[in-house]
Amino acid sequence: MKGIVLAGGTAKRLYPVTKACGKSLLPLYDKPLVYYPLSVLLRAGIRDILIIVPAGLVTPFADLFADGSAFGVSITYLEQESPRGIAEALILGRDFIGEDRVCLVLGDNIIYGSALDLSLRQAAARQEGAVVFAYPVADPRPFGVIELDAAGRPLSLEEKPAQPRSHYIVPGIYFYDCQAPQLAASLRPSRRGELEITDLNRLYLQQGKLQAIPLDRSLGWHDAGTADSLLDAACAVRDAQRSSGKIIACLEEIAYHQGWIDTAALQRSGQMLQDAAYGRYLLQLASDRKGKTGKSNICR
Repeated sequence: MKGIVLAGGTAKRLYPVTKACGKSLLPLYDKPLVYYPLSVLLRAGIRDILIIVPAGLVTPFADLFADGSAFGVSITYLEQESPRGIAEALILGRDFIGEDRVCLVLGDNIIYGSALDLSLRQAAARQEGAVVFAYPVADPRPFGVIELDAAGRPLSLEEKPAQPRSHYIVPGIYFYDCQAPQLAASLRPSRRGELEITDLNRLYLQQGKLQAIPLDRSLGWHDAGTADSLLDAACAVRDAQRSSGKIIACLEEIAYHQGWIDTAALQRSGQMLQDAAYGRYLLQLASDRKGKTGKSNICR
């Protein structure tokens, strides 16, 4: 399975903050926002990743992640000249996807919690069709809304409905088979002039090939579309990290526990960032592992 992070777009709702940089490069507490969606792909076991970035911004993203080898993955970059909707990411990534399945994650998607791993593995295991998640929120109107039957099967999908049929929204994580780029290319722009991801999901629903996985209510999920929601998300991440003593979306730690990098690599990354709490956290992880094994080795 391939992975795509859609980190493009203009983020006009955050102007003037995003006039000079992409939204996904903004800090969300102690790390750039793009760390959070990228961590989802790593947690899903995906190692071949494309990051779609705004025009002219490949360099700052590459400065963050380079080729991904520090995390035991392969990362490439593609510029999005002019955003035309979420579904366009699958068209832009057509050659990258090839005949493989793909997981598309939005660049401002913030979701975390230990229960997420099981849901990601369940979604990634499906060989045909599409899988979306269903997350309950108090006010679903600003989002894509999914209606489920008593057995948890999807009944309908609506984009930003005035009168939602349920309180479940579809957060920005989507799993598709290799048909997705072709189906996305068949979509017509909506009234907003965009290729809506909800329309793509509706095509899979009409084919009887859409599965919905309700997410555990213990998971943290945040929208980062406005200054207030960005601040709320940062405060929530800060509070969660303080209470647990663990860093959310720590890419090196995820790669380490996936067995993709060894303790020595973890320590090297920590030393490069040792002036920051993030780097000291990595050094402590490496130290704890060495203390248990007496040597540096791969954590399986």
